[in-house]
Amino acid sequence: MSDDSQILVPPSFIALFIEPGRARPTAARQAIVERYEYCEDLAQLLCQRAGEIRADLGITEHDVLERMRRGLLGGDAGVDEREAGWVLTRLAELLGWAAASAPPGN
Repeated sequence: MSDDSQILVPPSFIALFIEPGRARPTAARQAIVERYEYCEDLAQLLCQRAGEIRADLGITEHDVLERMRRGLLGGDAGVDEREAGWVLTRLAELLGWAAASAPPGN
């Protein structure tokens, strides 16, 4: 993939690859774009399931996101803790849930 890719990676995702006190990401642009695409796709895929969990169990948005966080970190989702936090924040955004609903660790 060339640097003139049409994919716009949001600053919130790029920030996952910038160490405190540094200005530049620790990964190459191509690697960041690939991880972003994966995490964005994951958030999109989880939308329907999150809605089903909330409706079936009658639990709060926060509780749904907490269950999703545990699943992302405890399974084979292929994301680290920071990426899981981003996926959950994006999931809440896609569902129109309050940003404050996202569990800690984002």
